[in-house]
Amino acid sequence: MPLDSSPNGGEVLHLAVAQQLRALIVEGGIAAGQKLNERELAERLQVSRTPLREALKLLTAEGLVEHLPNRGATVVQLSADDVVHAFEVMAALEGLSGELACARITDTEIAELQALNFEMRAHHARRDLSAYYRVNAQIHRAINRAARNPVLAETYERLNARLQALRFRSNFDADKWDVAVREHDAMIEALLARDGKRLRRILVEHLQHKRDVVLAQLAGPGTAPAAAATAAAPATSNPSAGGARPPPRTASTRR
Repeated sequence: MPLDSSPNGGEVLHLAVAQQLRALIVEGGIAAGQKLNERELAERLQVSRTPLREALKLLTAEGLVEHLPNRGATVVQLSADDVVHAFEVMAALEGLSGELACARITDTEIAELQALNFEMRAHHARRDLSAYYRVNAQIHRAINRAARNPVLAETYERLNARLQALRFRSNFDADKWDVAVREHDAMIEALLARDGKRLRRILVEHLQHKRDVVLAQLAGPGTAPAAAATAAAPATSNPSAGGARPPPRTASTRR
């Protein structure tokens, strides 16, 4: 059904359009640095120009889209220096979130995080990267919310929006993806123990590992396709799995 036929009205429609565009940018359906042609996007999403323009304004405010002279709206492309600086701050924000969460999180919230981690592991076992990443992001946001600090939450959300596509791509390498899953298990263990210092350390190292993978991908042309091929190779971290695992399933491969 075309988005324009949504019964919720134009005010809600532009939010739905923004959500679709955000997913396309995060999962690589629209590449970093790519110009956003309004006519083509309107046809692709089956919407009129008005909600599309409102959605682009929203993504611009989030830092995913920028307006360049003589180019118009373009997907933001971060340089290596941008990545280093952004992940440096993001690691500090995640670490602080984890330490505060250990002091303030409820037993119910921990149980919910355990359930999310189990669901995320199931998507990882199926090599469904799109579904995995959606739950992964829920886990990180839940830890941030459990910190009970609105200023921290606002700062976190603003910066995290700019890094979603890079965090998604960091899982293209199968070995690094497996490591990330084990790090999430360690996060849950630290939360259960209410060990704030340990959770801070795990989260900071987790973000540093993400940064290193992203920088390696930016270092040379053609890295992302090579990394995707690596993800399709047999996993060396689990010799008992038996045979090759399928490549990650992103939104573009499942449609």
